[in-house]
Amino acid sequence: MEALVVNLLNGISFGALLFLLASGLSLIFGVMGILNLAHGALYMVGAYVGWTVAVQHGLGFWLAVLVGGLSAGAVSLVMERGFLRHLPGQLNEQALLTFGFVYILANLSLWIWGPLSRAPFTAPSLTGSMAVGGASFPIARFVIIAAGLVLAVGLWWLQNKTRTGAILRAGMDDREMTMGLGINLERVALAVFFLGSFIAGSAGVIGAQLLGANLQLDINILLLALVVVVLGGMGSVEGALLGSMIIGLIDT
Repeated sequence: MEALVVNLLNGISFGALLFLLASGLSLIFGVMGILNLAHGALYMVGAYVGWTVAVQHGLGFWLAVLVGGLSAGAVSLVMERGFLRHLPGQLNEQALLTFGFVYILANLSLWIWGPLSRAPFTAPSLTGSMAVGGASFPIARFVIIAAGLVLAVGLWWLQNKTRTGAILRAGMDDREMTMGLGINLERVALAVFFLGSFIAGSAGVIGAQLLGANLQLDINILLLALVVVVLGGMGSVEGALLGSMIIGLIDT
């Protein structure tokens, strides 16, 4: 029974981590129609930047989560403003371009941080375990589950209860009509691109509690996120959450 509880919680925590990554990828494709294969590389960048802030400079884990997210968001703005905005609706070209950025970001990370993997890290207050059903379970994994739930509620509220969410849904359904109503959909879409990338970078730091930081994260984590997006549907918060839980539990 103890093994069942631990495996169930492991699956839920890994599913929550996949949701942190896949929700941003799903949102970007659903709103902007951009297939960003560099999303996993942004996760990796966030993990390395978070390690630099939290471990190398000792500035705190939660500051590392913020800075990791902002770093990934900044890189994404360069990608979108410099390249992707010139390829609207061209999925093949987007896939090739963003996959090229995977190699660019991987080699920049190799140059900056070197080839060695960084061990998992977390805040001192999050070390240790809690007793659950007669078994002990790491507090850090509970934090990942909580972060996934908070993000799910936040994105659901944004999409379904705010004017911005109404614009996003309208843009997904009929982009031309939405712009014809005088709505600056390009500005909204750019904000969504930054938000999705910020979530990926922050997820890299939060996920570093389990996976650490290494150069293989870009492709390995992206493949699972793509499966989640395909399973859950583009632009659907509920679908991404359900798909993440299914994949997380199956993987465990």
